[in-house]
Amino acid sequence: STLFPYTTLFRSALALKIMADKLTYKEAGVDTKEGERAVKLMKDHVKRTFNENVLTDIGGFGGLFSLPLEDIDEPVLVSGTDGVGTKLKLAFMMDKHDTVGIDLVAMCVNDILCQGATPLFFLDYIATGKVSAEKIAEIVSGVAEGCKQGYSALIGGETAEMPGFYGDGEYDMAGFAVGVVDKKKIITGAEIEEGDVIIGLPSTGIHSNGYSLVRKLFFENLGLEPDKYVEELGETLGEALLNPTKIYAKACGAVKYLSVKGIVHVTGGGFYENVPRILPEDMAAAFDVSSWEAPPIFDYIQKSGDIEESEMFSTFNMGIGMMMVVSPEEAGTVLNAVRGVGEQAYIIGQIIEMEDERVVIGE
Repeated sequence: STLFPYTTLFRSALALKIMADKLTYKEAGVDTKEGERAVKLMKDHVKRTFNENVLTDIGGFGGLFSLPLEDIDEPVLVSGTDGVGTKLKLAFMMDKHDTVGIDLVAMCVNDILCQGATPLFFLDYIATGKVSAEKIAEIVSGVAEGCKQGYSALIGGETAEMPGFYGDGEYDMAGFAVGVVDKKKIITGAEIEEGDVIIGLPSTGIHSNGYSLVRKLFFENLGLEPDKYVEELGETLGEALLNPTKIYAKACGAVKYLSVKGIVHVTGGGFYENVPRILPEDMAAAFDVSSWEAPPIFDYIQKSGDIEESEMFSTFNMGIGMMMVVSPEEAGTVLNAVRGVGEQAYIIGQIIEMEDERVVIGE
């Protein structure tokens, strides 16, 4: 038929119009190609955390890790999960994203160290409204650095693009750490007794806790900007606040074969909430605050907000990011072991018998 070519042409044009009207995933806000580019950019960062126990490559459906069991009679897996919290808001304000990954690893790995675990591997989850390959790679570079500091292989992760769920340029992060410990060497705090010594390991700043208070104080109440240089701090306010969380894997590894009775990771809740978690009934921890010098950010926060000391110690780590409880006889050995690997440590208090209080702050 002479009409056939025109009929075919009409149908083809109609099909093209229908296809043009159909919605695509990219038009809905999810750019899978940008996600693929992010994976390519982060590969080198991830691979530098691998060790001989990693049995999988990037991109698999699950991370494979061969469990090292040398010198372990009854292996017990220890896991921990956490996020970075509202410290991320500061990263958004400063458009600096290469350190919050360290915070993410630290919050998870430091927790499992308290049980005496040796870190094995780590997984991360990053969710954002719109994927920027460069920004995701920058974030993951921090995660990889944290894993190197925390002796953990980064064997898995997920980047979720969720348009309409997060504000422009915003994201959230969560992490998951796994370690192993011999059952007979699990640290519980059950053997802590009166007269035991508390050894403090210094923090690098406020780590990843108390940022809702800090942001309200500095950026809402006082109207300061992150780039404000603060003489007392020797750096800008933003630099002091974004300083990443200390990871204590090296210090804890140094005392792995010593008699440590209890370990405390001083996170949200400060001294008052975290220390009692390892104390037996009727025992309290008495601290001498003159025995350590906290980073200047704490004094600056307290004076700027006219904040009570009790509020400071119940919100922040006050310069002590981790504590170890040991017998007086073991204190010197533990101090030498920690200092022997280049880490700082000092005696900051002792365990006392007390019924009505669990934490005593004194001078």
